[in-house]
Amino acid sequence: MSIKLNYSKKISSKPTSNIVLFCDEKYSINGLKKYLSNNEFSYINDLLKKFDLKKNLFVFEVNSKKKIVLVSIKNNLKTSDVENLGAEFYQAVNYGKNSEYLIISDSVIVKHDDFLGHFLHGLKLKSYEFKKYKTKKDTRLILINIVGNKNKPSAQGQLKFKALEEGTFYARDLVSEPGNVLHPDEYAKRLNSLKKDGLKVNIYDEKKLKKLGMYALLGVGQGSIRGSYLVTMEWNGAKNNSNPLAFVGKGVCFDTGGYSLKPAKFMEDMTYDMAGSATVVGLMKNFALRKAKINAVGVVGLVENMVSGNAQRPGDIVKSYSGKTIEILNTDAEGRLVLADALTFTEKKFKPKFIVDLATLTGAIIVCLGSEYAGLFSNDDKLSKQIFNAGEKVEEKVWRMPLHKNYDKLMNSKNADVQNINYIGGAGSTTAAQFLQRFILNKTPWAHLDIAGMAFSKYGGALNPGGATGFGVRLLNQLVEENYE
Repeated sequence: MSIKLNYSKKISSKPTSNIVLFCDEKYSINGLKKYLSNNEFSYINDLLKKFDLKKNLFVFEVNSKKKIVLVSIKNNLKTSDVENLGAEFYQAVNYGKNSEYLIISDSVIVKHDDFLGHFLHGLKLKSYEFKKYKTKKDTRLILINIVGNKNKPSAQGQLKFKALEEGTFYARDLVSEPGNVLHPDEYAKRLNSLKKDGLKVNIYDEKKLKKLGMYALLGVGQGSIRGSYLVTMEWNGAKNNSNPLAFVGKGVCFDTGGYSLKPAKFMEDMTYDMAGSATVVGLMKNFALRKAKINAVGVVGLVENMVSGNAQRPGDIVKSYSGKTIEILNTDAEGRLVLADALTFTEKKFKPKFIVDLATLTGAIIVCLGSEYAGLFSNDDKLSKQIFNAGEKVEEKVWRMPLHKNYDKLMNSKNADVQNINYIGGAGSTTAAQFLQRFILNKTPWAHLDIAGMAFSKYGGALNPGGATGFGVRLLNQLVEENYE
């Protein structure tokens, strides 16, 4: 199913096609008489007297060829409420055939910053589907004509929404790809193609990574026949040479757990263990498409954690890019090894204003927060508050979790500088974040988002239909737009 939008100022006083009208939360429709025939008005008015009016919208089939959709606009709507309304509208009209709807913008009765823009944005985000590998193609179309003089998004507004949708969809596409297609070699190729959007892309292959001394990252991928990579994507949209904002993502394209093998029922979902990197990629694409007035860099570590005669063993000790040595006690605690090298490299090479990393890092964060919040760990109160506020506005919520020096003793190794897992037990997500913090060497403001419970949804959410969510693209775009642009 695809969506097509058209804008026009011309409006018929009594439209004959399917129409969408907006009214107040009490469903008062007297002000909508000019868009309805007398029979339609009486029919809807009579039905509304029998309904529970707590619903956000109603679809009335006035005859076999015409539907009228009434959307209730409640008082004090937040932007996220408007987007959720758009998503709910899509669910209501997504039937199994082509359809056309006329949205009458002049019926919008609320003063809101770009109401229709956000309404349609929510609709588009909800409409995402990943059916690339279905042999029977879905050619259905929902055509939406927006008519009237009110609320048409500006050209800049339309560009912003389109860039955010494309960035989110690109992230969802990457997460949805199976591991036999999107292995590290293919992933690196796809990222190289982002140069056409205006991003500066550099790919560090195994030869370059060995020269740099990134043996924490390389150790994770050494059991795979595929290569291991670190890829940087730079966007220079500021008029000055200011230090960039940095975003770092875990890109484990498939995670067997290595010799610390995962149970079979948990392994089937491990194609999405690269969701942190997908968010970074989608965010950077969004910045480029909307010509964001910032300097930013995205850094992703791409590996495949497999079992083979050459795979990393429990008990191995590797030297990280930072110079610190790491004892590998569990090969399934691999994402933090990838991020350790990526974080130090990002801090040293780019000297960013801040670093935000994203990773499907621990199952423990799902036990703690479920699929409602991502875990936020940070060394900086200001950055934490900015991320929290941005998440509340776009409903990609985060909850701050503790970091404390007392947790360090759980990660201290007898044989190396640090071990990669806490075997005493408890605080799984915090000790993982505590591990990562050791690789921020120069006190750069840093935040770690553990998105294990948020990156993939089997049931769907307000603005995603189920499957890959693209969590973090809209959150971090809001962070940047609100505080750094």
